[in-house]
Amino acid sequence: MARWPESGLDTAALRRDGWAPLPFREFVVKIHSRCNLACDYCYMYEMADQSWRDQPKTMSRKAFADACRTIADHARRGRVPEVALVFHGGEPLMAGHRELEFFARHAREVLEPITKVRLGMQTNGVLIDAEFLRICADSDIRIGVSLDGDEADNDRHRRDRRGQGSFAKVAAGIARLRAMEYRHLFSGLLSTIDIANDPVRTYEALLRFHPPAVDFLLPHGNWTTPPPGLAIDGTETPYADWLIPIFDRWYSAPELGTKIRLFDDIIDLLFGGAPGSESVGLQPVRLAVFETDGSLEQVDELKSTFAGATKIRLDGHDNALDEAMHQPAIVARQIGAQALSDECRACPIHTVCGGGHYAHRYRAESGFRNRSVYCADLTRLIRHIEDRIRTDLGAASRR
Repeated sequence: MARWPESGLDTAALRRDGWAPLPFREFVVKIHSRCNLACDYCYMYEMADQSWRDQPKTMSRKAFADACRTIADHARRGRVPEVALVFHGGEPLMAGHRELEFFARHAREVLEPITKVRLGMQTNGVLIDAEFLRICADSDIRIGVSLDGDEADNDRHRRDRRGQGSFAKVAAGIARLRAMEYRHLFSGLLSTIDIANDPVRTYEALLRFHPPAVDFLLPHGNWTTPPPGLAIDGTETPYADWLIPIFDRWYSAPELGTKIRLFDDIIDLLFGGAPGSESVGLQPVRLAVFETDGSLEQVDELKSTFAGATKIRLDGHDNALDEAMHQPAIVARQIGAQALSDECRACPIHTVCGGGHYAHRYRAESGFRNRSVYCADLTRLIRHIEDRIRTDLGAASRR
C-alpha cells in the first residue's frame, strides 16, 4: 500500500522551488540489538516491526568503522560543524566494556579531525558499573537513563525476562553514576508516561535522583493502534490531564527542580523560539539510525507504526547519508508545516504543536499526513501552559 509521504510528496517540485535538504547531524548507533529487560510497551520488541530478530546481536567493529567513515564523509561534504553519536540498543551496555571502549575511541579518531563530536548513550541503567563509568568518563560519553517513577510504578512495565522488577538495579546504577567523579556525565532521565500512575508522585520520585533533566514520553501509538487509555474521538485528554499537574508543580516551585524538555520546548515555541525536538515544533529532523548490521534507517519510533516503516531504500551509488537526504521519508521530516495536514495548518497553535510526534500521526489507510492521535491532549497542555505564563506576565506588567 502506498502511503504518504512515499506517495503524494513531490520532492522534485520542492527542489525546483528552491528547497534543499539539510545534512544529518545526530546519529543513533545501535551497538547491541537485544535487551536484558522486557518492557511491555517497548516499540522495538512489542509493536508492529519485529526486524530486530534479523539483526546481529552486537555491532561488529567493521560495521561501526564503516558507519563512522560514512558519517565523516557526509559531515565533510555538508560542512557540519558538530555531530552527536548516541549509543543505543536494545541495551547498549550489553555490548560489553571493551566494545564500548573501542566504539568511543574509534568515533573520536575518525570524526574529530573533521567535526566536533558529542557522544551520548541511552541505557536502562541495570548494567552500569565502575568499569563502564570509567570508560564513559575517559571518552566523555553523556549518559541518559530510562526510569518510569518509584519502584511500584516503574516495575509495572519495566521488568526483566524472568518477570522481576528493574527498579532496584537501576537505582543502584544511577547512584554509581551520581558519584562525585561521574555525575557530570549524567544527562537525565527518560520516563514513559503511564496514566495509571499518580503524576506528581511520579515526578517527585524522579526528582529524588537529582536528574539534570527529565524527558516525559507519550507512549507510542497512532490512529490505527491507539495509545493505552486514549479514546481517539478527542472527547477526553488523559495525557494532558496527567502532565498538567506536573507542569503546575514544576512551574510553581520556588526553585527549579530540573529541566523538563517537553515543557521547556513548548514555552520556547510559544514565545518564538525554535528548539530542536521530535515531539513538538516544526524544526527539521536531522537524525539517522545505524542498525547493528550497519544499515541506515529512519528514527526508531517509527517501528511502532508498521513493519518496515524505518527502512530507507538506497541504490548504493553514493554516500548512504547523502542519498538518504533526498528520500521522501526523510524530506517529510524537514519541510515543516508543508508536511502537516490541512486540518493542522488551519490550527492557530500548529507552529507550537508541530503536528505532534511524526509516528503518532500514522493511519494505515493514508500514512503520516494526519494530525497527531494526541491532538486533543497536546492542545489542552499547550493552552494551559500558555495561560499560566501569560497570566503571570500580565500580573508582572501591572506591578
